[in-house]
Amino acid sequence: MNNIGTLKSRHKKLVFYGVTTTSGQATTTTFYRMTGFTSLPQNKNPKEHTRQYVDEEFERSDIVGYAPEIPYNFDRHDGNKVHEDIVNITDNELIGADAVRTLIVVDIDDGSAIKRDYSVVPDGEGDDINVYTYSGNFKANGEKIFGTATSSDNWQTITFTESVTGTGTGNP
Repeated sequence: MNNIGTLKSRHKKLVFYGVTTTSGQATTTTFYRMTGFTSLPQNKNPKEHTRQYVDEEFERSDIVGYAPEIPYNFDRHDGNKVHEDIVNITDNELIGADAVRTLIVVDIDDGSAIKRDYSVVPDGEGDDINVYTYSGNFKANGEKIFGTATSSDNWQTITFTESVTGTGTGNP
């Protein structure tokens, strides 16, 4: 009998990217599913404090912080609002707050979600002979906000609701 549990499929953890539009006096942010990405892993990048005490023959380490980042690669698709926004940041070499976007990682099996602001840090473009590609990193630029996500269009866009307690049920 196998008690290892059920394997989690990668396509069940989706990332949504906030695209802000302004029409007259109204500003709206829509969270679009990040499609066309060939790589989108999460790196925690823990920061360690390491020391060795004189009365011990081993070294001790503690985690004192994190520098989360999400490296990205995507094949450029026309008409993709997320791609258009990242290309705009890249081509116009936007800096500071102009290059900060909100990402939400969602487990679509239970709707748990983590929202966080990231700096979009472009790295390269055009390194594939067949299609035009872009690469870079989303680097954490704010605290995690736990909540839930719902969708009325088969997970193409989402609505995020912050958790009342401020903690999640897991790490999407």
